[in-house]
Amino acid sequence: MKKILLLGLMLFTTIVQSQILAERERAKIIDQILAERFNEILPDLMDRTGIDMWILISREYNEDPVLRTMLPATWLNARRRTILVFSRNKSQDSIEKFAIARYNIGENIESAWDKEKQPDQWKALVDIIKDRNPEKIGLNISENFGIADGLVKTDYDEFIATLPAQYEDRIVSAEDLAVGWIETRTLREMVIYSSLVEVTHNIIAEAFSENVIDPGVTTTDDVVWWMRQKVTEMGLETWFHPTVDIQRSNEKLVDHITAFSDENGSSVILPGDLLHCDFGITYLRLNTDCQQMAYVLKNDETEAPEYLQQAFNKGNKLQDILTSNFETGLTGNEILSRSLEEAKEEGLKASIYTHPLGLYGHSAGPTIGMWDQQAGVPGTGDYTLFENTVYAIELNTEVEIPQWDKSVRIMLEEAGFWGEDGFRYVNQRQTDLMLIPEEKAEN
Repeated sequence: MKKILLLGLMLFTTIVQSQILAERERAKIIDQILAERFNEILPDLMDRTGIDMWILISREYNEDPVLRTMLPATWLNARRRTILVFSRNKSQDSIEKFAIARYNIGENIESAWDKEKQPDQWKALVDIIKDRNPEKIGLNISENFGIADGLVKTDYDEFIATLPAQYEDRIVSAEDLAVGWIETRTLREMVIYSSLVEVTHNIIAEAFSENVIDPGVTTTDDVVWWMRQKVTEMGLETWFHPTVDIQRSNEKLVDHITAFSDENGSSVILPGDLLHCDFGITYLRLNTDCQQMAYVLKNDETEAPEYLQQAFNKGNKLQDILTSNFETGLTGNEILSRSLEEAKEEGLKASIYTHPLGLYGHSAGPTIGMWDQQAGVPGTGDYTLFENTVYAIELNTEVEIPQWDKSVRIMLEEAGFWGEDGFRYVNQRQTDLMLIPEEKAEN
């Protein structure tokens, strides 16, 4: 059986990596992954969190962020009021998946509401609850994670008004279950992720090349919009507007927020510039988030100045420090504190703002610092690290460059996976500055 699974995944890898799939083929894969997640991941997560019934409620165009990830590929939104119920019987190792809705939710979730027999949708839901008599009823209510806080007040009030009083004290926050669902990756998803990160890297490599940049002519905005157009033409999407910024010897180092915003303005790219981009794409419901750097060669140069490459190496060093402190069970704040202390001992002027990555770009899971919260992040930073999760290893280190009489900021971000074998990058990482010739290539 294991050999068959591996052969199937090898074929799947070849298909995914060889081309961007047509919408029909994407839909098949999305629904296959959903089935695996419902049947293999969800039961374990419900056992881990002690919730034996999970109820998700949404109305069309106001979807719970978690419920949205459970919709089949042909459902772009919920319909009317959609109620999903997952009931776990641990002793029988079974999970029931119901929709208190007029329709089946794809092939994974069957409709359990006959409106002709029970016109009231809420009472139909209560009948399911009574029949299964759960010990804990999880609702998506969360103080710390917006993604896990998708139950709106109107739906909550109407549900509570119908629910018999004997069940009210069984209601708990499904925060940990919702976060677990969002953050946990399957083997098949990781195959896709590797390909998706490779595509991301390839787009950046082309953007930071003589094919796109003509020093003295091309602006940072030109590169940004080239990236947006490239993604659209490939049939993909960006989940945020990219940024491209410049550091150069005769200009002061701007603060962090300015470097990542339109306040930095559009500048003409010149020889001797140190370029940085922030870019991510979406495909098959997964997201990438990547920051890489390039140097524009001067006329007499064939490589970047050694002092800039050495500065870049310090960014890699900070990545190593951070990822070496990953440990299952540690909180994001503990990983942050240990990493910053070690970086300080290594003489690095470090800032770490690493976040979970997956079904959302800024996803749910342990936050490992924010750029303006280096002492720890209450709430999301107190969540612990679990296996089979992905992170945008996002950070920077400020390095003094005597040759420029100023500091530069080495800003990096790469997708990384934490699993039973430890940490690995989803698809490698940048270890050398990309080089852009002074003259644009002839077409």
